[in-house]
Amino acid sequence: MGVKTMLPSYELGFYALAVTCAVVYSGSGIFEASRDSMNRKAFRDGIKPGWHYFGRKMDVADFEWVMWFTSFRNVIIFALSGHVLFGKICSMTVPQHRAVVYMLYGVFAVLGSMGLVYLMIILSHCLVLYSVALAKQKWLCYVAGLCCLASFKVEPFSSWQSGFVTEAFDLQDVLFYGGSSFTIMRCMSFALESSERKEGIYSIFDLLKYNFYLPFFFFGPVMTFDQFHAQVSTRELRRKDDEMRNIRVHAFFHVGAIIAVDIFFHFFYILTLPSDLKFMNRLSDWSLAGLAYSNLVYDWVKAAVMFGVINTIARLDHLDPPQPPKCITMLYVFAETHFDRGINDWLCKYVYDHIGENHDNIMKELVATIATFAVTTLWLGPCEIVYIWSVFNCFGLNFELWVQKFFQLEPFAKLEAKMSPAVSRRIRAVFGAANFWAIVLYNILALNSLEFALLVTKRLLLTGFPVSTLSIWFVTYCGVQLIKERERILAIKEEMCDKAKVE
Repeated sequence: MGVKTMLPSYELGFYALAVTCAVVYSGSGIFEASRDSMNRKAFRDGIKPGWHYFGRKMDVADFEWVMWFTSFRNVIIFALSGHVLFGKICSMTVPQHRAVVYMLYGVFAVLGSMGLVYLMIILSHCLVLYSVALAKQKWLCYVAGLCCLASFKVEPFSSWQSGFVTEAFDLQDVLFYGGSSFTIMRCMSFALESSERKEGIYSIFDLLKYNFYLPFFFFGPVMTFDQFHAQVSTRELRRKDDEMRNIRVHAFFHVGAIIAVDIFFHFFYILTLPSDLKFMNRLSDWSLAGLAYSNLVYDWVKAAVMFGVINTIARLDHLDPPQPPKCITMLYVFAETHFDRGINDWLCKYVYDHIGENHDNIMKELVATIATFAVTTLWLGPCEIVYIWSVFNCFGLNFELWVQKFFQLEPFAKLEAKMSPAVSRRIRAVFGAANFWAIVLYNILALNSLEFALLVTKRLLLTGFPVSTLSIWFVTYCGVQLIKERERILAIKEEMCDKAKVE
Protein backbone atom coordinates (compact mmCIF):
# COMPACT_ATOMS: atom_id res chain seq x y z
CA MET A 1 0.00 0.00 0.00
CA GLY A 2 1.19 3.52 -0.74
CA VAL A 3 3.06 5.74 1.65
CA LYS A 4 0.29 8.37 1.39
CA THR A 5 -2.21 6.27 3.35
CA MET A 6 -3.74 8.43 6.08
CA LEU A 7 -4.83 7.44 9.59
CA PRO A 8 -7.38 9.24 11.78
CA SER A 9 -5.97 12.18 13.73
CA TYR A 10 -7.24 10.82 17.07
CA GLU A 11 -5.37 7.56 16.44
CA LEU A 12 -2.13 9.39 15.69
CA GLY A 13 -2.68 11.52 18.81
CA PHE A 14 -2.98 8.35 20.90
CA TYR A 15 0.25 7.01 19.37
CA ALA A 16 2.06 10.26 20.20
CA LEU A 17 0.78 10.16 23.79
CA ALA A 18 1.86 6.52 24.23
CA VAL A 19 5.37 7.21 22.92
CA THR A 20 5.74 10.34 25.06
CA CYS A 21 4.68 8.53 28.24
CA ALA A 22 7.02 5.61 27.48
CA VAL A 23 10.00 7.92 26.85
CA VAL A 24 9.34 9.82 30.09
CA TYR A 25 8.95 6.60 32.09
CA SER A 26 12.07 5.02 30.64
CA GLY A 27 14.04 8.25 31.00
CA SER A 28 13.07 8.60 34.65
CA GLY A 29 14.46 5.12 35.32
CA ILE A 30 17.76 6.00 33.61
CA PHE A 31 17.92 9.31 35.51
CA GLU A 32 17.45 7.57 38.85
CA ALA A 33 20.05 4.95 37.98
CA SER A 34 22.49 7.71 36.99
CA ARG A 35 21.87 9.61 40.22
CA ASP A 36 22.24 6.53 42.40
CA SER A 37 25.44 5.33 40.67
CA MET A 38 27.22 8.69 40.51
CA ASN A 39 29.69 7.76 43.27
CA ARG A 40 30.10 4.05 42.54
CA LYS A 41 33.72 2.89 42.54
CA ALA A 42 33.16 0.89 39.35
CA PHE A 43 32.32 4.10 37.48
CA ARG A 44 35.30 6.22 38.53
CA ASP A 45 36.92 6.12 35.09
CA GLY A 46 33.74 6.99 33.20
CA ILE A 47 32.31 9.71 35.44
CA LYS A 48 34.35 12.81 36.26
CA PRO A 49 33.67 16.03 38.22
CA GLY A 50 31.30 18.30 36.34
CA TRP A 51 28.79 20.90 37.50
CA HIS A 52 29.49 21.15 41.22
CA TYR A 53 26.80 23.80 41.78
CA PHE A 54 24.18 21.33 40.51
CA GLY A 55 25.76 18.45 42.40
CA ARG A 56 26.27 16.53 39.15
CA LYS A 57 29.22 14.71 37.67
CA MET A 58 29.69 14.18 33.92
CA ASP A 59 29.80 11.03 31.80
CA VAL A 60 33.13 11.11 29.96
CA ALA A 61 33.21 7.50 28.75
CA ASP A 62 33.20 8.48 25.06
CA PHE A 63 36.82 9.02 24.05
CA GLU A 64 35.93 10.73 20.76
CA TRP A 65 33.60 13.32 22.27
CA VAL A 66 36.05 14.18 25.05
CA MET A 67 38.90 14.37 22.52
CA TRP A 68 37.05 16.85 20.30
CA PHE A 69 36.43 19.29 23.13
CA THR A 70 39.72 18.99 25.01
CA SER A 71 42.95 18.06 23.24
CA PHE A 72 41.59 18.41 19.70
CA ARG A 73 39.47 21.54 20.20
CA ASN A 74 42.21 24.09 19.57
CA VAL A 75 43.59 22.09 16.63
CA ILE A 76 40.15 21.99 14.99
CA ILE A 77 39.53 25.70 15.49
CA PHE A 78 42.99 26.73 14.28
CA ALA A 79 43.19 24.43 11.24
CA LEU A 80 39.63 24.95 9.98
CA SER A 81 39.72 28.71 10.62
CA GLY A 82 42.85 28.94 8.51
CA HIS A 83 41.22 26.88 5.78
CA VAL A 84 38.12 29.11 5.75
CA LEU A 85 40.28 32.25 5.63
CA PHE A 86 42.48 31.06 2.76
CA GLY A 87 39.47 29.63 0.95
CA LYS A 88 37.58 32.93 1.17
CA ILE A 89 40.53 34.94 -0.09
CA CYS A 90 41.05 32.47 -2.93
CA SER A 91 37.38 32.36 -3.98
CA MET A 92 37.35 36.17 -4.17
CA THR A 93 40.61 36.56 -6.10
CA VAL A 94 41.42 33.44 -8.15
CA PRO A 95 38.38 31.10 -8.00
CA GLN A 96 39.71 29.05 -10.91
CA HIS A 97 42.69 27.99 -8.76
CA ARG A 98 40.87 27.41 -5.48
CA ALA A 99 41.32 23.62 -5.64
CA VAL A 100 45.10 24.10 -5.79
CA VAL A 101 45.00 26.43 -2.76
CA TYR A 102 42.90 23.89 -0.83
CA MET A 103 45.41 21.18 -1.72
CA LEU A 104 48.45 23.20 -0.66
CA TYR A 105 46.86 24.23 2.62
CA GLY A 106 45.87 20.61 3.29
CA VAL A 107 49.36 19.31 2.52
CA PHE A 108 51.01 21.82 4.86
CA ALA A 109 48.41 21.13 7.58
CA VAL A 110 49.08 17.37 7.39
CA LEU A 111 52.82 18.00 7.33
CA GLY A 112 52.65 20.27 10.36
CA SER A 113 50.43 17.98 12.41
CA MET A 114 51.79 14.53 11.51
CA GLY A 115 55.28 15.09 10.09
CA LEU A 116 57.10 14.39 6.84
CA VAL A 117 57.20 10.59 7.13
CA TYR A 118 53.41 10.32 7.46
CA LEU A 119 52.96 12.60 4.46
CA MET A 120 55.33 10.38 2.45
CA ILE A 121 53.35 7.27 3.44
CA ILE A 122 50.11 8.89 2.25
CA LEU A 123 51.71 10.07 -0.99
CA SER A 124 53.13 6.61 -1.67
CA HIS A 125 49.67 5.05 -1.42
CA CYS A 126 48.27 7.77 -3.68
CA LEU A 127 51.02 7.06 -6.23
CA VAL A 128 50.39 3.30 -6.11
CA LEU A 129 46.66 3.64 -6.71
CA TYR A 130 47.20 6.28 -9.40
CA SER A 131 49.53 3.88 -11.20
CA VAL A 132 46.91 1.14 -10.95
CA ALA A 133 44.27 3.53 -12.35
CA LEU A 134 46.35 3.92 -15.52
CA ALA A 135 45.51 0.31 -16.44
CA LYS A 136 41.77 1.17 -16.52
CA GLN A 137 40.85 -2.22 -15.04
CA LYS A 138 38.18 -2.09 -12.35
CA TRP A 139 39.08 -5.42 -10.78
CA LEU A 140 42.69 -4.28 -10.41
CA CYS A 141 41.54 -1.04 -8.75
CA TYR A 142 39.47 -3.04 -6.24
CA VAL A 143 42.30 -5.46 -5.46
CA ALA A 144 44.96 -2.78 -5.08
CA GLY A 145 42.68 -0.50 -3.05
CA LEU A 146 41.56 -3.21 -0.63
CA CYS A 147 45.16 -4.38 -0.19
CA CYS A 148 46.22 -0.82 0.64
CA LEU A 149 43.32 -0.52 3.10
CA ALA A 150 44.28 -3.85 4.68
CA SER A 151 47.81 -2.54 5.17
CA PHE A 152 46.36 0.01 7.63
CA LYS A 153 43.85 -2.33 9.26
CA VAL A 154 45.55 -5.73 9.51
CA GLU A 155 48.58 -6.66 11.59
CA PRO A 156 51.56 -6.68 11.25
CA PHE A 157 51.34 -4.25 8.31
CA SER A 158 49.43 -1.66 10.34
CA SER A 159 52.00 -1.49 13.16
CA TRP A 160 54.83 -1.53 10.63
CA GLN A 161 53.57 1.60 8.88
CA SER A 162 52.57 3.44 12.05
CA GLY A 163 56.03 2.70 13.43
CA PHE A 164 57.56 5.09 10.91
CA VAL A 165 55.75 8.03 12.52
CA THR A 166 58.06 8.86 15.40
CA GLU A 167 56.21 11.87 16.82
CA ALA A 168 54.35 11.09 20.06
CA PHE A 169 51.21 13.02 21.04
CA ASP A 170 47.69 12.20 22.20
CA LEU A 171 46.06 12.34 18.78
CA GLN A 172 48.72 10.51 16.78
CA ASP A 173 46.83 7.20 16.45
CA VAL A 174 43.49 8.90 15.73
CA LEU A 175 44.90 11.14 12.99
CA PHE A 176 47.13 8.39 11.58
CA TYR A 177 44.40 5.80 11.02
CA GLY A 178 41.69 8.34 10.21
CA GLY A 179 43.67 10.10 7.52
CA SER A 180 45.07 6.85 6.14
CA SER A 181 41.75 5.04 5.88
CA PHE A 182 39.88 7.92 4.28
CA THR A 183 42.81 8.44 1.87
CA ILE A 184 42.50 4.87 0.58
CA MET A 185 38.74 5.21 0.07
CA ARG A 186 39.26 8.43 -1.86
CA CYS A 187 42.04 6.93 -3.95
CA MET A 188 39.84 3.93 -4.79
CA SER A 189 37.05 6.29 -5.87
CA PHE A 190 39.52 8.17 -8.07
CA ALA A 191 40.82 4.94 -9.62
CA LEU A 192 37.34 3.54 -10.29
CA GLU A 193 36.11 6.80 -11.82
CA SER A 194 39.25 7.00 -13.96
CA SER A 195 38.73 3.46 -15.23
CA GLU A 196 35.26 4.46 -16.45
CA ARG A 197 36.44 7.60 -18.23
CA LYS A 198 36.30 7.02 -21.96
CA GLU A 199 39.04 9.41 -23.02
CA GLY A 200 42.30 9.66 -21.10
CA ILE A 201 42.71 9.65 -17.35
CA TYR A 202 42.58 12.23 -14.64
CA SER A 203 45.96 13.68 -13.63
CA ILE A 204 47.86 12.95 -10.44
CA PHE A 205 47.14 16.55 -9.39
CA ASP A 206 43.42 15.86 -9.61
CA LEU A 207 43.93 13.05 -7.13
CA LEU A 208 46.03 15.19 -4.78
CA LYS A 209 43.53 18.06 -4.89
CA TYR A 210 40.80 15.56 -4.07
CA ASN A 211 42.64 13.79 -1.26
CA PHE A 212 44.18 16.76 0.53
CA TYR A 213 41.02 18.82 0.90
CA LEU A 214 41.58 19.34 4.63
CA PRO A 215 37.99 19.34 6.00
CA PHE A 216 37.52 15.79 4.65
CA PHE A 217 41.07 14.48 5.13
CA PHE A 218 41.18 13.11 8.68
CA PHE A 219 37.54 12.40 9.51
CA GLY A 220 35.60 12.42 6.24
CA PRO A 221 32.96 12.25 5.00
CA VAL A 222 34.04 10.54 1.79
CA MET A 223 32.79 12.46 -1.22
CA THR A 224 33.10 10.42 -4.42
CA PHE A 225 35.65 11.77 -6.88
CA ASP A 226 33.19 12.51 -9.68
CA GLN A 227 31.12 14.77 -7.42
CA PHE A 228 34.12 16.53 -5.88
CA HIS A 229 35.84 17.10 -9.22
CA ALA A 230 32.71 18.52 -10.84
CA GLN A 231 31.99 20.87 -7.94
CA VAL A 232 35.50 22.09 -7.28
CA SER A 233 36.13 22.74 -11.00
CA THR A 234 33.28 25.25 -11.23
CA ARG A 235 34.66 28.71 -11.92
CA GLU A 236 31.47 30.71 -11.44
CA LEU A 237 30.81 30.63 -7.71
CA ARG A 238 27.25 31.62 -6.97
CA ARG A 239 25.23 31.18 -3.82
CA LYS A 240 21.69 29.85 -3.94
CA ASP A 241 18.88 31.89 -2.45
CA ASP A 242 19.10 31.91 1.35
CA GLU A 243 22.17 29.62 1.23
CA MET A 244 24.19 31.68 3.72
CA ARG A 245 21.16 31.86 5.99
CA ASN A 246 20.85 28.06 5.89
CA ILE A 247 24.57 27.69 6.64
CA ARG A 248 24.23 29.95 9.70
CA VAL A 249 21.14 28.08 10.87
CA HIS A 250 22.96 24.75 10.60
CA ALA A 251 25.97 26.16 12.43
CA PHE A 252 23.79 27.37 15.33
CA PHE A 253 21.99 24.02 15.33
CA HIS A 254 25.27 22.14 15.81
CA VAL A 255 26.34 24.49 18.60
CA GLY A 256 22.98 23.82 20.26
CA ALA A 257 23.44 20.07 19.83
CA ILE A 258 26.86 20.25 21.51
CA ILE A 259 25.41 22.15 24.47
CA ALA A 260 22.47 19.74 24.69
CA VAL A 261 24.78 16.70 24.77
CA ASP A 262 26.90 18.33 27.47
CA ILE A 263 23.79 18.90 29.59
CA PHE A 264 22.53 15.39 28.89
CA PHE A 265 25.81 13.81 30.02
CA HIS A 266 25.47 15.50 33.43
CA PHE A 267 22.14 13.81 34.15
CA PHE A 268 22.09 10.59 32.12
CA TYR A 269 25.14 8.29 32.20
CA ILE A 270 24.07 6.27 29.18
CA LEU A 271 27.64 5.35 28.19
CA THR A 272 29.06 4.44 31.60
CA LEU A 273 26.08 2.51 33.01
CA PRO A 274 26.33 -0.43 30.55
CA SER A 275 29.90 -1.09 31.66
CA ASP A 276 28.66 -2.62 34.96
CA LEU A 277 26.42 -5.57 34.06
CA LYS A 278 25.68 -6.37 37.71
CA PHE A 279 24.24 -2.90 38.16
CA MET A 280 22.35 -3.27 34.86
CA ASN A 281 20.54 -6.30 36.22
CA ARG A 282 18.88 -4.06 38.84
CA LEU A 283 17.28 -1.84 36.18
CA SER A 284 13.79 -2.40 34.86
CA ASP A 285 13.22 -3.77 31.37
CA TRP A 286 12.00 -0.35 30.26
CA SER A 287 15.16 1.37 31.52
CA LEU A 288 17.35 -1.18 29.77
CA ALA A 289 15.44 -0.70 26.52
CA GLY A 290 15.74 3.07 26.86
CA LEU A 291 19.45 2.77 27.58
CA ALA A 292 20.05 0.69 24.45
CA TYR A 293 18.02 3.09 22.32
CA SER A 294 19.78 6.12 23.84
CA ASN A 295 23.18 4.70 22.88
CA LEU A 296 22.14 4.64 19.23
CA VAL A 297 20.59 8.11 19.35
CA TYR A 298 23.74 9.52 20.95
CA ASP A 299 25.96 7.96 18.30
CA TRP A 300 23.78 9.54 15.62
CA VAL A 301 24.04 12.94 17.35
CA LYS A 302 27.81 12.56 17.54
CA ALA A 303 28.03 11.72 13.84
CA ALA A 304 25.62 14.54 12.96
CA VAL A 305 27.72 17.07 14.92
CA MET A 306 31.06 15.93 13.50
CA PHE A 307 29.92 15.74 9.88
CA GLY A 308 27.73 18.81 10.34
CA VAL A 309 30.68 20.99 11.34
CA ILE A 310 32.77 19.66 8.46
CA ASN A 311 29.90 20.03 6.00
CA THR A 312 29.38 23.64 7.08
CA ILE A 313 33.00 24.38 6.13
CA ALA A 314 32.53 22.55 2.82
CA ARG A 315 29.40 24.56 2.02
CA LEU A 316 31.33 27.77 2.65
CA ASP A 317 33.72 26.46 -0.03
CA HIS A 318 30.79 26.14 -2.47
CA LEU A 319 30.64 22.34 -2.22
CA ASP A 320 27.61 20.12 -1.69
CA PRO A 321 28.92 17.41 0.69
CA PRO A 322 27.13 14.20 1.74
CA GLN A 323 24.23 14.85 4.09
CA PRO A 324 24.36 13.90 7.80
CA PRO A 325 23.02 10.44 8.67
CA LYS A 326 19.30 9.87 9.09
CA CYS A 327 18.31 9.88 12.75
CA ILE A 328 17.86 6.40 14.24
CA THR A 329 14.51 7.58 15.61
CA MET A 330 13.26 7.81 12.01
CA LEU A 331 14.45 4.34 10.95
CA TYR A 332 12.72 1.02 10.82
CA VAL A 333 14.41 -0.55 7.77
CA PHE A 334 17.99 -1.82 7.55
CA ALA A 335 18.52 -0.32 4.10
CA GLU A 336 18.59 3.21 5.59
CA THR A 337 20.70 2.39 8.66
CA HIS A 338 24.08 4.11 8.51
CA PHE A 339 26.01 6.56 10.66
CA ASP A 340 28.32 7.85 7.91
CA ARG A 341 26.45 8.78 4.74
CA GLY A 342 29.70 9.42 2.86
CA ILE A 343 30.91 5.84 3.37
CA ASN A 344 27.37 4.60 2.71
CA ASP A 345 27.25 6.47 -0.62
CA TRP A 346 30.68 5.09 -1.52
CA LEU A 347 29.68 1.51 -0.70
CA CYS A 348 26.35 1.80 -2.54
CA LYS A 349 27.90 3.20 -5.69
CA TYR A 350 30.95 0.95 -6.00
CA VAL A 351 29.82 -2.27 -4.29
CA TYR A 352 26.18 -2.65 -3.22
CA ASP A 353 24.36 -1.16 -6.23
CA HIS A 354 27.06 -2.33 -8.63
CA ILE A 355 26.48 -5.98 -7.69
CA GLY A 356 22.87 -5.91 -6.50
CA GLU A 357 21.63 -3.76 -9.43
CA ASN A 358 17.90 -3.13 -8.73
CA HIS A 359 17.94 -5.28 -5.52
CA ASP A 360 15.01 -7.44 -6.56
CA ASN A 361 16.92 -10.69 -7.07
CA ILE A 362 17.48 -12.63 -3.85
CA MET A 363 20.80 -14.19 -4.86
CA LYS A 364 22.25 -10.95 -6.26
CA GLU A 365 21.15 -9.14 -3.11
CA LEU A 366 22.83 -11.78 -0.95
CA VAL A 367 26.10 -11.48 -2.87
CA ALA A 368 25.88 -7.67 -2.84
CA THR A 369 25.31 -7.45 0.91
CA ILE A 370 28.06 -9.97 1.70
CA ALA A 371 30.52 -8.01 -0.45
CA THR A 372 29.40 -4.71 1.08
CA PHE A 373 29.80 -5.89 4.66
CA ALA A 374 33.12 -7.56 3.82
CA VAL A 375 34.47 -4.19 2.70
CA THR A 376 32.86 -2.51 5.73
CA THR A 377 34.49 -5.03 8.05
CA LEU A 378 37.88 -4.23 6.56
CA TRP A 379 37.13 -0.50 6.83
CA LEU A 380 36.19 -0.74 10.52
CA GLY A 381 39.12 -3.03 11.32
CA PRO A 382 38.68 -6.82 11.47
CA CYS A 383 37.99 -8.10 14.98
CA GLU A 384 35.49 -10.39 16.70
CA ILE A 385 32.88 -7.75 17.54
CA VAL A 386 33.02 -6.30 14.01
CA TYR A 387 32.54 -9.78 12.54
CA ILE A 388 29.45 -10.34 14.69
CA TRP A 389 28.07 -6.88 13.86
CA SER A 390 28.60 -7.44 10.12
CA VAL A 391 26.96 -10.88 10.11
CA PHE A 392 23.87 -9.70 11.96
CA ASN A 393 23.38 -6.57 9.87
CA CYS A 394 24.02 -8.47 6.65
CA PHE A 395 21.36 -10.97 7.71
CA GLY A 396 18.94 -8.17 8.64
CA LEU A 397 19.31 -6.49 5.25
CA ASN A 398 18.66 -9.77 3.40
CA PHE A 399 15.86 -10.84 5.73
CA GLU A 400 13.95 -7.68 4.81
CA LEU A 401 14.02 -8.70 1.16
CA TRP A 402 13.07 -12.30 1.97
CA VAL A 403 10.04 -11.17 3.98
CA GLN A 404 9.07 -8.70 1.27
CA LYS A 405 9.26 -11.40 -1.42
CA PHE A 406 7.36 -13.86 0.77
CA PHE A 407 4.43 -11.51 1.30
CA GLN A 408 4.37 -10.67 -2.41
CA LEU A 409 3.31 -14.24 -3.12
CA GLU A 410 -0.19 -14.62 -4.53
CA PRO A 411 -2.14 -15.60 -1.37
CA PHE A 412 -0.74 -12.72 0.70
CA ALA A 413 -0.88 -10.19 -2.14
CA LYS A 414 -4.57 -10.97 -2.72
CA LEU A 415 -5.28 -10.77 1.00
CA GLU A 416 -3.64 -7.35 1.29
CA ALA A 417 -5.49 -6.12 -1.80
CA LYS A 418 -8.79 -6.83 -0.02
CA MET A 419 -7.74 -4.77 3.00
CA SER A 420 -8.23 -1.06 3.37
CA PRO A 421 -5.03 1.03 3.01
CA ALA A 422 -5.22 1.97 6.72
CA VAL A 423 -5.36 -1.67 7.86
CA SER A 424 -2.44 -2.55 5.59
CA ARG A 425 -0.41 0.31 7.07
CA ARG A 426 -1.13 -0.92 10.61
CA ILE A 427 -0.04 -4.48 9.78
CA ARG A 428 3.14 -3.27 8.12
CA ALA A 429 3.91 -1.10 11.16
CA VAL A 430 3.75 -4.21 13.41
CA PHE A 431 6.56 -5.80 11.38
CA GLY A 432 8.37 -2.44 11.24
CA ALA A 433 8.36 -2.30 15.06
CA ALA A 434 10.06 -5.71 15.25
CA ASN A 435 12.58 -4.55 12.65
CA PHE A 436 13.26 -1.38 14.64
CA TRP A 437 14.41 -3.37 17.66
CA ALA A 438 16.45 -5.69 15.47
CA ILE A 439 18.31 -2.60 14.23
CA VAL A 440 18.85 -1.40 17.82
CA LEU A 441 20.07 -4.76 19.14
CA TYR A 442 22.33 -5.46 16.16
CA ASN A 443 24.02 -2.06 16.31
CA ILE A 444 24.66 -1.76 20.05
CA LEU A 445 27.01 -4.70 19.47
CA ALA A 446 29.48 -2.31 17.87
CA LEU A 447 28.52 0.85 19.74
CA ASN A 448 28.66 -0.66 23.22
CA SER A 449 29.53 -4.30 23.90
CA LEU A 450 28.47 -7.85 23.13
CA GLU A 451 27.67 -8.49 26.80
CA PHE A 452 25.35 -5.50 27.04
CA ALA A 453 23.60 -6.47 23.79
CA LEU A 454 23.06 -10.02 25.07
CA LEU A 455 21.69 -8.72 28.40
CA VAL A 456 19.20 -6.40 26.68
CA THR A 457 18.13 -9.17 24.28
CA LYS A 458 17.63 -11.65 27.11
CA ARG A 459 15.60 -9.21 29.21
CA LEU A 460 13.38 -8.06 26.34
CA LEU A 461 12.73 -11.42 24.68
CA LEU A 462 13.04 -14.04 27.44
CA THR A 463 12.76 -12.91 31.06
CA GLY A 464 10.55 -9.95 30.12
CA PHE A 465 8.11 -12.02 28.08
CA PRO A 466 5.20 -11.46 27.68
CA VAL A 467 4.50 -8.20 29.55
CA SER A 468 7.66 -6.18 28.79
CA THR A 469 8.12 -7.69 25.34
CA LEU A 470 4.62 -6.95 24.10
CA SER A 471 4.30 -3.54 25.79
CA ILE A 472 7.63 -2.30 24.37
CA TRP A 473 6.67 -3.73 20.99
CA PHE A 474 3.39 -1.84 21.12
CA VAL A 475 5.07 1.46 22.01
CA THR A 476 7.55 0.90 19.18
CA TYR A 477 4.62 0.22 16.86
CA CYS A 478 3.20 3.61 17.87
CA GLY A 479 6.55 5.21 17.09
CA VAL A 480 6.73 3.55 13.67
CA GLN A 481 3.27 4.87 12.85
CA LEU A 482 4.45 8.39 13.70
CA ILE A 483 7.48 7.87 11.43
CA LYS A 484 5.20 6.70 8.63
CA GLU A 485 3.02 9.77 9.13
CA ARG A 486 6.05 12.02 8.77
CA GLU A 487 7.05 10.14 5.61
CA ARG A 488 3.51 10.62 4.27
CA ILE A 489 3.62 14.37 4.83
CA LEU A 490 7.07 14.67 3.24
CA ALA A 491 5.92 12.63 0.23
CA ILE A 492 2.93 14.94 -0.29
CA LYS A 493 5.13 18.06 -0.01
CA GLU A 494 7.64 16.60 -2.47
CA GLU A 495 4.85 15.83 -4.94
CA MET A 496 3.51 19.37 -4.63
CA CYS A 497 6.97 20.82 -5.26
CA ASP A 498 7.40 18.63 -8.34
CA LYS A 499 4.04 19.78 -9.70
CA ALA A 500 4.97 23.41 -9.08
CA LYS A 501 8.22 22.98 -11.01
CA VAL A 502 6.39 21.41 -13.97
CA GLU A 503 3.83 24.22 -14.06
